[in-house]
Amino acid sequence: MGSGEWCLQKRDTRGIDSFSGNESVPETGSLSIIVLGASGDLAKKKTFPALFNLYRQGFLPPDEVHIFGYARTKISDDDLRNRIRGYLVNDASPLEDVSKFLQLIKYVSGSYDAAEGFQLLDKEIEKHEISKSSREGSSRRLFYLALPPSVYPSVCRMIRKYCMSKSDLGGWTRIVVEKPFGKDLDSAEQLSSQIGELFDEPQIYRIDHYLGKELVQNLLVLRFANRFFLPLWNRDNIDNVQIVFREDFGTEGRGGYFDEYGIIRDIIQNHLLQVLCLVAMEKPVSLKPEHIRDEKVKVLQSVLPIKDEEVVLGQYEGYRDDPTVPDHSNTPTFATVILRIHNERWEGVPFILKAGKALNSRKAEIRVQFKDVPGDIFKCQKQGRNEFVIRLQPSEAMYMKLTVKQPGLEMSTVQSELDLSYRQRYQGVTIPEAYERLILDTIRGDQQHFVRRDELKAAWEIFTPLLHRIDNGEMKPIPYQTGSRGPAEADELSAKAGYVQTHGYIWIPPTL
Repeated sequence: MGSGEWCLQKRDTRGIDSFSGNESVPETGSLSIIVLGASGDLAKKKTFPALFNLYRQGFLPPDEVHIFGYARTKISDDDLRNRIRGYLVNDASPLEDVSKFLQLIKYVSGSYDAAEGFQLLDKEIEKHEISKSSREGSSRRLFYLALPPSVYPSVCRMIRKYCMSKSDLGGWTRIVVEKPFGKDLDSAEQLSSQIGELFDEPQIYRIDHYLGKELVQNLLVLRFANRFFLPLWNRDNIDNVQIVFREDFGTEGRGGYFDEYGIIRDIIQNHLLQVLCLVAMEKPVSLKPEHIRDEKVKVLQSVLPIKDEEVVLGQYEGYRDDPTVPDHSNTPTFATVILRIHNERWEGVPFILKAGKALNSRKAEIRVQFKDVPGDIFKCQKQGRNEFVIRLQPSEAMYMKLTVKQPGLEMSTVQSELDLSYRQRYQGVTIPEAYERLILDTIRGDQQHFVRRDELKAAWEIFTPLLHRIDNGEMKPIPYQTGSRGPAEADELSAKAGYVQTHGYIWIPPTL
């Protein structure tokens, strides 16, 4: 098979998606995508570029789709287009495609809690629907809330009151909400209740972009389509699992925002916990979204309360120099937290979740470390254990660290790897951005990669007690140097939990 055949195939967004097992009613109405918060960073850097890439690949046909930006800023259509243009232009995107895409965008200015703006927005959407000769009741409206969670309730009330699509002929209204979805269990539940009073659960898409990453999406296939993983994926063979997120830069301009949340709310409670669910869950009955999400909830409900002695917090030196950060901030920029799953498969296996900013490298990966070989006749255990590593970013790859004979006349051993590096194996294939995949899923009505309300609640139940202790100053972060591995105590905690670090072996991404 040629490398070009591996690319993401364009599929009709209105028919049957055989992979997810979803069957939808054929839809012929117009599609309106409304980006609320259109003048903000998230919309410019992520949402609009994702929409542009879907347009270029043929998933957003110009004869059906129109895109609306909505925000408080009083600017013209062309002003918004010019703000977005720089984030779309690159070597792979012809200027003609950029220009055609930008002509699909119209801007509406208005408040997030007043009727006038949303009534005007509804009129503009209706004009588009009429121009596309949509039958009444067949039009589709997707609202993407690229906004702070504090305005979700008022925006959702306005959408519900003034901007809903009729749905008697297959039309629909869906809303996409970004994280952070609340700050603890109570605030998340309050937010869920406020939105839940206005929209049904199938209309709500709680987006976590980690669930759109190629290697995260591969986890179900790896675990449940490969015979040699099935008997190994349990407490009898696996000693520990590490899920790691590292950045080599600090908050850099986002200090004030970050200080409200901290690394646990920002990364661990959502992104890394979602990855944990896919690593630990049982095989679902099918690939239907509800079957998959049922199994994820079971995992979260099996997690034991976090012990204080299995947490290490850190704050990089210089974090408080940011003028937007309080002088005596207790907010962690680094955390290692050990979760333990109380069920038959994982009893006794620590899941080590680690995330930090201003560290010595940038990467996100899953490390499944296997137990030592019993009766080690080669005396090679000190070289390191077998590990299965899934590198989520950058340089997407999967590799198995294993012990092999050192080439030569001596019977000596060395650590090496079996390696699947995506850049080498799938040459010429562009891996879709997470937001592209998730927005397309939203249009298709596939909720497999979105967080359900009971799943969100279970996730907050795990971390809320710990977060409250940190917020109350009962747990203090340890200072660490910028560009380091983080606090030494974190490595000590991982070692105490059973993780054995490999010395003398470095994985080198293959070059073409």
